[in-house]
Amino acid sequence: MKDQVIEGRPLVRQTFAKHKDAILNMFGIIIECDLEDKYRYYIANPNVLENDSLECWMLSTLTVNTVLSESSSLRDRILLEDVPAGEEFLQTIIQGLKTKRRLHIVYQKFGCESGEKLVAPLALKLFHQRWYMLSHTGNHFATYSLDRMQEMKLTDETFEVPEDFSPEDYFAEYFGVTTDGTPLAHVVIRAYGKTPNYIRTLPLHASQKEIHRTEEYTDFSYDIRPTYDFINELCSYHKGIEVLEPQDFREKIRDYLVETLSRY
Repeated sequence: MKDQVIEGRPLVRQTFAKHKDAILNMFGIIIECDLEDKYRYYIANPNVLENDSLECWMLSTLTVNTVLSESSSLRDRILLEDVPAGEEFLQTIIQGLKTKRRLHIVYQKFGCESGEKLVAPLALKLFHQRWYMLSHTGNHFATYSLDRMQEMKLTDETFEVPEDFSPEDYFAEYFGVTTDGTPLAHVVIRAYGKTPNYIRTLPLHASQKEIHRTEEYTDFSYDIRPTYDFINELCSYHKGIEVLEPQDFREKIRDYLVETLSRY
């Protein structure tokens, strides 16, 4: 059934006000009326809907959920990606973020035995279908994948978040979640065929710039710390991507591909 408002039917003012308040409470979006422009309503703080904002992600997710719930008869024709385990810990982590309380966790890295840790949760990050928790152990920052979390408990021990700490800034120079201190570099890649179209529509990093274009290829530049996550992403494009500079990173990619080829 189509939305009645879309069909041109008026919406009761009280109902509209409730929806407007709900949007403010849920997404932080302020809707105001311009009395000088025929009482046109507009979003007063459009910055909250930037591509990488939580509000934008929530709105997109809600939109998808609504569309899917209204299309239950097509559930066998709408294919989704699986999400690994770990979502059951989200509520506890969010509670820790809100109350600034430490978490006692039991965590197992791949190929290692599980161990207990006491950590201060600082942020949540979604990357490649996996949820990650950025935390501080008392000595250093650490990122934990929720699908490798075995147990989690909220403690009564509190902590203070430094006033100048920003999770967004912490990850800003990286691609993904690996933050291993790799030096910052000016990376230039060449994308062939149809690959530039994919990179333009879904940039690899906020620093991405298109610096040269021909009929055969397009060059993009990045100011980024080229970690293992970034290497994997570039290699996922196979022959569609060539790293031009810096030379040491170009050689690193080549060695990575040679080692991969040796398995065949």
